Amino acid sequence: MAENFFSQEDKQKILDAIKVAEKDTSGEIRVHLENHCKEEALDRAAYLFEKLEMHKTKQRNGVLFYLAVKDRKFAILGDAGINAVTAANFWDEIKGVILEKFKNDNFLEGITQGVLMAGDALKSHFPYHKTDVNELSDEISFGKN
Repeated sequence: MAENFFSQEDKQKILDAIKVAEKDTSGEIRVHLENHCKEEALDRAAYLFEKLEMHKTKQRNGVLFYLAVKDRKFAILGDAGINAVTAANFWDEIKGVILEKFKNDNFLEGITQGVLMAGDALKSHFPYHKTDVNELSDEISFGKN
């Protein structure tokens, strides 16, 4: 099951990376894991983005890292606020680094490095303000399939 893909220690490392990444940006980052994806990963990520209510952030600056572990499908999806201020290839470098790690079965390093890179990239467009609140859970979410 997707919930057992990472050890408890690895899950904590992912949560720590999310906290570090969100420290310098008002952007919100989530990781979602499930076993299978019967469609394009980006389409599934878009469905989950809405289901997880990630589109309800004040600045529309949520980011979802989606991974179907058994089908080895992956996507990064940013909300409308991010897409409005960034180039079309904004996620390409981050995706490339993650996929390189995944090719070597280093999923933990791929996800954590990707999350940290996303936080770093977001801070120039969505810097942290002292009035910012954590609008979305940092917890890893899991699909039932």
